[in-house]
Order: sequence, then C-alpha cells, then structure tokens
Amino acid sequence: QVQLMESGGGSVQAGGSLRLSCVVSGYTIRNICVGWFRRAPEKEREGIVTIDSNGNTRYADSIKGRCTISTDNAKNTLYLQMNNLKPEDTARYYCAANTFCSTGACCGLSGNYAYWGQGTQVTVSS
Repeated sequence: QVQLMESGGGSVQAGGSLRLSCVVSGYTIRNICVGWFRRAPEKEREGIVTIDSNGNTRYADSIKGRCTISTDNAKNTLYLQMNNLKPEDTARYYCAANTFCSTGACCGLSGNYAYWGQGTQVTVSS
C-alpha cells in the first residue's frame, strides 16, 4: 500500500517562501511518477508539477519560475520549494503518486495519480 505524508505548509506573507515535503512509503519513488497538486477553496484541483523516473519535470504555468520540485531517493521523499508566493497560491497542497507508469506523457499533470496524501495548507496573505 502506498502512503504519502505531506508537511511544511503554513502561513506566509506575499513574497515569502515555503518548502513542502512529502514522505512516501510502500513504493520507491525513483521508479514511478510523483507530483504536487493543490486545491483552492471553491476551485478545481490543479496539478502544479510532476517528476518522472528520469527526472523530467512538468510545471503548470501558474507556478513556473517560482517553484521547484526535487526528490531525495535515499529518503524516498519529494519536495516543493515555493518562492515569491502570492495570495492566489493559497490552497491545500497534496503530493500524489502514479504507480502505473514511470516516464513519458502518462506522468504529466493529467496522469493517473491514484495515491494521495492528506495535504498541507498554505496560506499567503497580502
């Protein structure tokens, strides 16, 4: 069973930074696709970045240039470094795993991410 646990959310002012972490158990992340998603109040869930087993990344335009995904395979953990945060980044952030493929288009933001963490809240004030 794949389990994911996020941490690192919080409240910051606009322009601030946060680093989210996601510890994955039950599957080795270097062999699958993993990513970060978010859901703001009254909005659809949004895929913001994914990374595949080859290290290829796909970023949503909304966070491109401000956020960076990384992984630590030894810790089976993925990270999301978020800089220059804006009030519109306020959302609950989730990490997710797609065990159905390891690379290619199926690892994209619309891929079949079947395993999810509980999420961590990020609130950005103006």
